This record gives sequence, C-alpha cells and structure tokens, in this order.
Amino acid sequence: MKVLVIGGTGVISTGIVKHLLARKAEVTVFNRGRRSQPPAGVNVLQGDRGDLPSFRRMFDRSAWDVVIDMICFTPEEAIEDVRIFANKCRHFIFCSTVCTYGTKTPSRVFIDESFPQEPISIYGRNKLLCEQIFLGAHREGSLNATIVRPSCTYGPGGNLIDNLEFDPVAWDRMERGLPVLCAGDGLGLWVATHRDDVGKLFAYAALNPKTFGETYNATSGEHLTWEQYYRTVAAVLNKPADLHYLPARRILQSDPVRFSLLREITAFHGAYDSGKARRDVPEFTCEVSFAEGVSELIDDIRARGVWKSSAEDSLYEQLVATASKAD
Repeated sequence: MKVLVIGGTGVISTGIVKHLLARKAEVTVFNRGRRSQPPAGVNVLQGDRGDLPSFRRMFDRSAWDVVIDMICFTPEEAIEDVRIFANKCRHFIFCSTVCTYGTKTPSRVFIDESFPQEPISIYGRNKLLCEQIFLGAHREGSLNATIVRPSCTYGPGGNLIDNLEFDPVAWDRMERGLPVLCAGDGLGLWVATHRDDVGKLFAYAALNPKTFGETYNATSGEHLTWEQYYRTVAAVLNKPADLHYLPARRILQSDPVRFSLLREITAFHGAYDSGKARRDVPEFTCEVSFAEGVSELIDDIRARGVWKSSAEDSLYEQLVATASKAD
C-alpha cells in the first residue's frame, strides 16, 4: 500500500505513520521539514503546502493508493486536492474536526455523526466547507473520500491543554501547590484521545471500502468532567488539585485572545460517540487511558524543556483571587 501523508510529523500524524508502518505500508510524508523527522523507512518530500503552484507541480503526475491530508484548512486547498488527486488515488482521507458540529448539546448527551453541523469558529466553518468539497467529489465518482473528525488529541510533541488555554500555566501552578482555575462548575464533559489511538482510525480505514463516502468521529470512550480531568493530571503530578471556579464569561472578559480555546471550544459540551468508526474499522480500539497518556506527555514536555512557567502571571493570579472571593 503506497500512502502519501500531507503533513506527517504533527501529533496525530505521528500516530498515523506509526500504524501505517505496522501495516507494512510504503509511507511518504510531505511537509516543510520544520518538525521532528519521521521514523526510519519513511520517505520525505519537502515543500510548502501554502505554495499551491509548487504543490500542484510536485504531485500532478503522481499516483497513490491512499492520500491522507492532515493540513488542509481552507476550501481553496480542498479544491486543489480534488484537482490533483481525483482519479489518481484509490482512497482519500481528510482530517476534519468535531468543531464542525458547533456548540449545541444533544438530548442524548453524546454527539454522533448525524448531529447538525453548525460551527461557530472560522476554523470549524472552513473545515466543514472542505468536507463538503471532498464528499461532493465522492458523489461525483472522482474520489473515494473519507472524513475523520478528531476531538482533543494529545501525545508527545504537543501540549496538554487545560479548560482555558492551549499552553496553560495551570500545571506549573498545580506542581507548586497553587490553586488553578476552571470555567463554570467543572461538570462539563470532555474527551481527550491519545495520538496513537486516533492514528489507528486513519491507518486502518485506508483502503477499507466500508469507509468510502463516510464521516467518522475519532475519540476515546473515556469521557471526563473537567473536574475529573484536572484531578487526573494532579494525581499524575502527585499534587493536590485546588480547583477554583469562575464563569467563562468573566474569564473571557479579562483577555478573550489569550483564552480563545475557552471562547471557541472548551466552554461548550465536548462528548462524542465514535461507535460508527469502531463498527466499520474494528482495529480502532482506544487503549491508552488518559492517566497513562498524561504521564507520558508530561515526561515529554519536561524532556523538551517547554514546561510553561506560571511565575509572574498576574492576570491568572487576579482571576484566582476573584474566584476565591466567589467561592
């Protein structure tokens, strides 16, 4: 199986490549070469996805069994993918996002692939437009397309988000015995899935005809409240979790740019049903518990020297003081 991964070295991509190699696939990755090198045996093509004429020239005459695009974020890029790869690959897999669903809470708690797609962010809207382009090409018969929608995916090489930020100071505060913030009452549901588990869905969906023309959530079945999420990290750090709660609105008033994760994603319901993916791709089993994955990631963050310090973060301290008064 000859596979092209557009991207190939990000958090999810690393899990995908791992499982493609386990399938004995011939793997080629295309990226700018600014991140870590892929494993031995993986072919590397270097270039800039943003340079569409160059991107077109590189792949216009190539043929693949499977193309997996991890870094298509705009409809213009999706249209270019269709132009290049239509009738030139046996299967095209697009990495979308659960952000295409928007922020409503379903009556049955878990969001499956039938849930209405009403994204609120530019990121989510663009991903939805991309989905529509690829599925349109599938209906026209020019591309066997599959859409995969990961949620929060974590693992070595990435960050461990909290309820407020992509790169939080909460874990440093927790380690120092200081209180940390959580928006709302901490009872909102969330799911975080390890990159190796998400990677299985992409790798084993490849050339599986059941997946052609289908959309899939790619999430673990281990759903946590935000309070449980924080307490799991605290247990890994072997520290107490001194949680203080503050309305999301109040936190966002202080700095909507810094807390953009909260504004667009984590302030809302985040529980997803991936039963459809497990039905059609039985190899997609989630084996890494959140506690195990957090322990691995924290060790990796320390080893990379990117542990985020909370020293002199006056804004966060002010918000903690506000929350303490409200408790």
